[in-house]
Amino acid sequence: MEGKRSLPFCRVSLVGREMEYVNEAIRRGRLSSDGDFCRRCETLLSEMLGGAAVLMTGSCTAALELAASVLELGPGDEVIMPSFTFVSTANAVCRLGAHPRFVDVRPDTMNIDETLIEAAINEKTKAIFPVHYAGVGCEPETIISQSETHGLHVVEDSAQGIGARFNGKPLGTFGAMAAFSFHDQKNVSCGEGGALVVNDRRYLEKAHIVRDKGTNRKAFFDGATSFYSWVDIGSAYALSNLAAAFLLGQLEKTVEITQEQIAIYDQYMNGLAPLAEEGMIELPTVPDRAEHNGHITFFFVRNRSLRDDLLGYLKAMGVPAVFHYVPLHSSPYGQRLGYTARDLPVTEELASRLIRMPMFIGMRSDQIEFVVTAIYDFFGVKRPH
Repeated sequence: MEGKRSLPFCRVSLVGREMEYVNEAIRRGRLSSDGDFCRRCETLLSEMLGGAAVLMTGSCTAALELAASVLELGPGDEVIMPSFTFVSTANAVCRLGAHPRFVDVRPDTMNIDETLIEAAINEKTKAIFPVHYAGVGCEPETIISQSETHGLHVVEDSAQGIGARFNGKPLGTFGAMAAFSFHDQKNVSCGEGGALVVNDRRYLEKAHIVRDKGTNRKAFFDGATSFYSWVDIGSAYALSNLAAAFLLGQLEKTVEITQEQIAIYDQYMNGLAPLAEEGMIELPTVPDRAEHNGHITFFFVRNRSLRDDLLGYLKAMGVPAVFHYVPLHSSPYGQRLGYTARDLPVTEELASRLIRMPMFIGMRSDQIEFVVTAIYDFFGVKRPH
């Protein structure tokens, strides 16, 4: 194949009116939180999610922490979640003194195995935080049914889920609340940003209070109270208006972004399919009822050693492929919580074999072909035409 290239792993591209909106925000001189662009993002997201209430936040981490605070999680509480997730899912729980109860994942999607949740529920369980990995919905209907049976709260970690659906319904609209990310590596981005979706409006007033540093600021500006004061414990979780201005330009193009991400994903999967048919790699599965958003392209090799060798080879060729999460249960802090690597064998085994490919809006077909061909070359297989 041709010589070494240098590809970015991810990259934010201008797709719409981002710079026009940013310049407008600057001209108006309103850059802090809760400005007009924040409200426009909230309105657009609400429309995309079927009318749910939306609060813009500075990150998905902030949205998860906000949700955990609204649920008043604390010492003695347990929250069921997968171990194969970013640390923010667990931090939102641990920072309040609650305990994550890690559950193994499904081998086809790397989402939480819904058939194992029932056995993890006990008298300490207060909530379930399912994660929609790679923009592929977990089994939200099953999880909601289990939560209703046991009187539990469900907060969807939909960090990667913008534009994706399950059974025709947008991810982020199943649980009492949901958290989205608009980080650099997400399909729709403003560099660093997030949103809390409140589907159960019983939590909406408190969500505003906690997001607004524990004050009744929203009630004051809505004219519902004659004073603006400290009424509860909160923090600075809101998104800046400048970031929201950029984000609005991206959100307006969510459909187009999703279509391009899926096209990149499909080209990768089609290119790698012959290797999978030969048993050299394993490709992920998108269940029939899940409409994914093409957020992540990944596959599995046979073992950790082969993964490390392939990653080293791709790096030498200028391809920034990576493994993904180190499972939280086997991390140093997870071990401090009492977990061992043997506790979740499916998670541990699959995470050690997973490779994630570079992908970004604007990625050219020849760049994708270069990555795929490099993988064939590593395995010493001539690529079919």
